[in-house]
Amino acid sequence: RGRFETPHGIIETPVFMNVGTLAVIKGAVSSMDLKEIGCQVELSNTYHLHLRPGDDLVRDMGGLHRFMAWPGPILTDSGGFQVFSLTEINRIDDEGVTFRSHIDGSQLRFTPEFSMQIQQNLGADIIMCFDECPIPTDRAVVERAVNRTHDWAVRCRQAHPDDSQQALFGII
Repeated sequence: RGRFETPHGIIETPVFMNVGTLAVIKGAVSSMDLKEIGCQVELSNTYHLHLRPGDDLVRDMGGLHRFMAWPGPILTDSGGFQVFSLTEINRIDDEGVTFRSHIDGSQLRFTPEFSMQIQQNLGADIIMCFDECPIPTDRAVVERAVNRTHDWAVRCRQAHPDDSQQALFGII
């Protein structure tokens, strides 16, 4: 087992990670219920929180911990899963991804640097590098996605402040 220390608590691995996409714990349980059943870390979604309620609002309200009344560690994904799951409404290039919002159709641009800024605003303990997870396809497409993910990880690291309390994780 591994032990991972964060500013909001220790995570013992392997671990069950609750998904709270919009900083809302799914199901009919509260933050305290999750604590009682031993949930050690909660996951929230960068793409969805950027769209609503907005990462600036979450930051201004004291970050995700305060916003969702969760005292334990929080991990935010990078928005990379939406690169995969919303392929019908996005366009990928080496610089980033252009999405058409699933809410109102407006256009938004995610780059590694923008993903880092959103996650910094959200204030999670663990933040993820922006990535491209391709739909299983031919080798050339997968190789391009792996190379792009590597290049984006370098850019995420460059955009991540050296004095940050947030742990930056790469995605494989």
